[in-house]
Amino acid sequence: MSQKPAAPQQVTDSNALIEAKIENLKHLQAKGVNPFPYRFDVSAFADDLQKKHEKLENGQVTEERVSVAGRIMAYRNSGMFIDLRDATGKIQIFSHKQSLSPEALEQLKFYDIGDIIGVTGIVRRTPPGELTINADKLELLSKSVRPLPEKYHGIHDTEIKYRQRYLDLITNEGSRETFRKRSTIIAFVRQILNGEQFMEVETPMLHPIAGGANAKPFSTHHNALDMKLYLRIAPELYLKRLVIGGFDRVFEINRCFRNEGISVKHNPEFTSVEIYQAYADYNDMMSLTERIVEGACKAVNHGQTKVAFGDREIDFKAPWARKTMVELVQEKTGVDFTTIPDAAAAAEKAKSLGIPTKPGSNWGEVVEAIFAEKVEAELIQPIHIVDLPKDISPLAKVHRTNENLTERFESYANGWEIANAFSELTDPFDQLARFKDQMSAREKGNDEAQMLDEDFVEALEYGMPPTGGLGIGLDRLVMLLTNSASIRDVIAFPTLRHVTK
Repeated sequence: MSQKPAAPQQVTDSNALIEAKIENLKHLQAKGVNPFPYRFDVSAFADDLQKKHEKLENGQVTEERVSVAGRIMAYRNSGMFIDLRDATGKIQIFSHKQSLSPEALEQLKFYDIGDIIGVTGIVRRTPPGELTINADKLELLSKSVRPLPEKYHGIHDTEIKYRQRYLDLITNEGSRETFRKRSTIIAFVRQILNGEQFMEVETPMLHPIAGGANAKPFSTHHNALDMKLYLRIAPELYLKRLVIGGFDRVFEINRCFRNEGISVKHNPEFTSVEIYQAYADYNDMMSLTERIVEGACKAVNHGQTKVAFGDREIDFKAPWARKTMVELVQEKTGVDFTTIPDAAAAAEKAKSLGIPTKPGSNWGEVVEAIFAEKVEAELIQPIHIVDLPKDISPLAKVHRTNENLTERFESYANGWEIANAFSELTDPFDQLARFKDQMSAREKGNDEAQMLDEDFVEALEYGMPPTGGLGIGLDRLVMLLTNSASIRDVIAFPTLRHVTK
């Protein structure tokens, strides 16, 4: 038994355009048309047809009969010419009494821009050169009762663009292309890792202890267990447990959550890939970072390694430059902080350079603050910042030649950190001591310091092989490879302040 469509009711708000579209809906229903049917058999897509018939001469008619479906984006000559857009692109529809029934032509009068329709007919190219389907069957698939914003011009109001992403995608080909490229980039990351024998895994989103990175977590409460849980800030400690368990190469692509500020580079929930490779170190992770990023760049930029970002050109071709954090700080300030190992003295020197530091900052935090202020923004071309201070790297192995540093790097491009990697700390005694240092920092007011994870330390006590670990922020990578100025442009539904209509 078919379901009778409901009579149209008043929408949440109204204007003359909405009321006119609802009147058209009522006319169609009065003629027995269901404006919201259940399915339609699609046999072809616009982009495939454009490519297949790119050499079809002007005025030529094929014998190919296809069924397409999409949204009406333009409606000319009382519907004789319709621009229909599906998920892949645009194609023109020709509606004429020579091929359409009188009933279909009558229904066509009540179609509007924004309606979703199904069309069946013969493919041809018009004398002016437009690939077209000569419709012999039309079917309304969804009646739009709200007018589209600005038709082809897209949405320029960023509030509407981010809050009503569906409108942005309907009207803005650039936004649709950005999200296609995002999908291609993430698919490429999976492809390269699968090709190198990494296994994709899933680890918990709800953590009893917030760990794996220095960040403020979101917290929640589980009623049945009556316990506090944290949305994960990083999957690191669980992925390492899998390496301890015998999976030598693992990765996870998923969301992380950090209860921190929002900016053009930060969203409270973001997508990363974390990768762990047994019997490797941070040098191997540098090479892997370059393979992933350069390959992803080629995948969405026609094989090219250079991309435009704003008024800059960035070249992701490997190998990338490698410099230490202290070396770059010295180049910029003239101060060699390796000769000032005392934290208080380092903080005084930072103050003399015009860079305030938080009270009680350790030596590594002082160096990091100067780096962030004086160096970071100038790192335009891809570079690995290597050998970061031990004080700010609680999960990385001590450097082989300098006990104040670690075998850790951060990769930068366009002044942004895009990757973070270690020779992972596998010594349970050293790891416990580092966790205790972090707990001491928490007690002094650093709410981003890590918590003590005793179970993870116990897991290390069973033996973890030498391991390289790598995390890449996929949102920022997509931004760089799609010339997107804000992280909100590459996250379909970014976190926004709540507003009351």
